[in-house]
Amino acid sequence: MTFVRIGGLAHHVAVDGRGPVCVLSAGLGLSWFDWDPVVPLLAPHRTVVRFDRPGHGLSQGGPAHPTLAGEAGRIAALLDALRLPGPVTVVGHSIAGLHAEGFARLHPDRTAALVLVDSSVEDRPRPGGPGPATAAGTALTALGLPAALGPALRRLALHPDPAPPDLVRRVYRTSRVWRGALRENARYGSVAAELLALRRTRPLPPGAPVTVLAAPDGSARWERRQRALARRLGARYEAAVPSGHLIMRDDPGTVARVVLEALRGTGQEADPPGDPEAA
Repeated sequence: MTFVRIGGLAHHVAVDGRGPVCVLSAGLGLSWFDWDPVVPLLAPHRTVVRFDRPGHGLSQGGPAHPTLAGEAGRIAALLDALRLPGPVTVVGHSIAGLHAEGFARLHPDRTAALVLVDSSVEDRPRPGGPGPATAAGTALTALGLPAALGPALRRLALHPDPAPPDLVRRVYRTSRVWRGALRENARYGSVAAELLALRRTRPLPPGAPVTVLAAPDGSARWERRQRALARRLGARYEAAVPSGHLIMRDDPGTVARVVLEALRGTGQEADPPGDPEAA
């Protein structure tokens, strides 16, 4: 566990394991420890990099509003700071799936494979502004709600929550984290619109396999959207069943297997992956 400075902000990073590099980026409001169930399965075969975006986890918050290019650049700058130039397998969960795809398109020479874990999908995004999020964050802080209710709200949203209670309290009692999540959520439509525009001008890197791992969880509509995303990207599609949106918590073995298999046939594997549950 360490901190690196990117764009003037201290970013919390955890690096584990050995082998080809994979970068894990979690969804809106989540933290590095939400990948904990997956890491022991990947670390014998991969150098696993987890990081917290500004205002998330233990990373410093900042005034800048998220953009797709900025988030893709953040991953590149993080790898530079860690002296891990790549190419890497970039793994994005939920909203971070937009960032991961953006990285692959903007930094094709640094992308070995792309894995989207129940990624956000937007065909008609509505760009939004940061104003309401900033106001809401200020109001929440003034009322003291993060300290009073933050951990309980996380437990309610993610029940059951296997994350270590001490880390949950340390992270989610801070107004910084709730401000960061509100800021990202407010810019969600704008980031999704950036990605749609980028798809028209910047192709995915040739030779870099793409996998869409979905958690339909009984929703035929969500499964159709995930399958449509896979077709659009020329990706391999797989469903984790049964699993909720946090596949890395509900089915870490499938997440690890998909990440390990992403490099199969590319000549970049370190060790034969075998069965990640046996690692």
